[in-house]
Amino acid sequence: MSEPGREAGCVRFFCTAGSGMEPFLTEELRRKLEAEDVTQLSGKVLFSSSVRIHSVVELKAAERLFLLLKHESPLQLSSLSSSAKAAAELKSRLLGDRKQWSSAALTWSRLQGELSQGRGAAANTSSTPRGRRKEEGRGSEEQMEEEKYCDGKSGKSGKREGEQREEERESRGLRGGEEQEEAQTLEKKRKREMSCGVEELILEKRIKRKNHEEADEKERQDEDDEEERRMISSRGSVQSGSRKEKDRAEDGSVENMEHVKPAGEEDQKPAPLSRIRPDITSSVTFRISCKCTGSVSRLFSSQEVSRVMGVGLSRMMNWKVDLKNPQLEVNVYLSDDLCLLGIPLSRLPLAHRSYMKTTGLRSTVAWAMTSLAQIQPGSCVVDPMCGVGTILIEAAQEHRAAWFLGVDIDDRQLQKANENIEFAELRTRIQLLKASSMALPLPSGSVDALICDLPFGRKFGTKTNMAANLPVIVAEMERVLRVGGALVLLLSPQLSFLLKKLLSPKDPTPPPGSEVCPCPPLSSTEQQTVSTQPGVKPSPPQERDTQTGPQPPPPPSSLKHHTTLRVSLGAIDGLIHKYVKVDV
Repeated sequence: MSEPGREAGCVRFFCTAGSGMEPFLTEELRRKLEAEDVTQLSGKVLFSSSVRIHSVVELKAAERLFLLLKHESPLQLSSLSSSAKAAAELKSRLLGDRKQWSSAALTWSRLQGELSQGRGAAANTSSTPRGRRKEEGRGSEEQMEEEKYCDGKSGKSGKREGEQREEERESRGLRGGEEQEEAQTLEKKRKREMSCGVEELILEKRIKRKNHEEADEKERQDEDDEEERRMISSRGSVQSGSRKEKDRAEDGSVENMEHVKPAGEEDQKPAPLSRIRPDITSSVTFRISCKCTGSVSRLFSSQEVSRVMGVGLSRMMNWKVDLKNPQLEVNVYLSDDLCLLGIPLSRLPLAHRSYMKTTGLRSTVAWAMTSLAQIQPGSCVVDPMCGVGTILIEAAQEHRAAWFLGVDIDDRQLQKANENIEFAELRTRIQLLKASSMALPLPSGSVDALICDLPFGRKFGTKTNMAANLPVIVAEMERVLRVGGALVLLLSPQLSFLLKKLLSPKDPTPPPGSEVCPCPPLSSTEQQTVSTQPGVKPSPPQERDTQTGPQPPPPPSSLKHHTTLRVSLGAIDGLIHKYVKVDV
């Protein structure tokens, strides 16, 4: 297993990314974090960095962030003769050495502590101490219940004390000293009974919960052992009683080989994690999440790999399995190309934007489009079909010294965009305008960058015939864009084909050896014959081509193609095109 940090302060991570987003993430890692040993894989990017974790979690092109546990060559299990040997080899390769797991747990705990401190410092200005504990998940459910119960009781007792003091003051001149002492005695007795009742209730809850957890743990351990034996036996490794004993002995021998100990130390148990660091105890809860593809999936399912690794890790580290709410999660990726293990560093994906109220285009793709535009300080950036404003907000978050304008023809989309901009506190830097993208109310050559996601697909498609309007829209974008400015478009594959055909350079010169022969106009009889053919709809007279000579070619486009990238949008793919306006 690879060390999480090979040097002091240097930690090995990996991020997942959508299909086509790997180059954007690689460039961002090297530019923002000065990352080292960057390795780009399909859907993942591995890197080493010594910067603080707060800078790492600010990555914009990544989906999720993991602490890297292991990255090795793929498993070769098909060559093994029996399923028992394959399971033993799988267990040995995935688990590795206990010290390396302890080191990874310590690194993960340190990073989690830094993240918690950052969240706590940010929450100090906007929430109460109890709100921070609830948001950060520091207190257990039992402690929160006890606080709530005790706070309610103390509030009621304080109210009773206030009422009692008021009554005492009102009747002080009428009652004697004996009556006052009697009232104080009764109040003390009431407080004593109430506190005893609370303590007994809390103690009873703790005892019941502890007994329930011990029973569940015992039952879970028995089920894990039974499932492991059942998985091996279901693959033909058990045929009779003698064969069972042989497989168990073989599995035990492999397990003993994994944990080789000097003579005389067989009975010694490994030191619990609490001896390594006080805040990591042997009662750490965990779960395994596995994704298997290729030849490995034909031998073992993802559930079987998770079960084998979970049982082995629980025995080796004395950790407890918790499938619902674990403290630590281990993600396993097995394929014909790699064997990758990692621990997620956050429950929410990095693609989740806390400053976005209503989501539209995937935030990582919107950020990638803004990075292609190469926005400079003082630039004027326009989105002529802004929708809910995702692209504008991503660009404004990244480029603080630029000015942004969003244009849309739909009032509902503009309303959502306005709410998103106010939620992100960007009202002073992003302006909205209701207008059509086919007639932008902007001077020619006044825009430094145009970034646009043309609507398509079932979720974001419109009733407008985008294919028919594409030439007018592109021509209007070309008009308002200055020379040297960038045009970045996200299109469907069908619209991409039309755009390429529209902006490709056209050669008006006919090919060598060909002759231009204008066809004579048809007679009235021939026209009637053509129009009355079945399946052919006659065209209106005003749309017929009455010119007999060749038409002049359209003026050449000033948009020069720069790059085209395919990215995943979930169920479908989109293509990002970048053009630069040149002087023609």
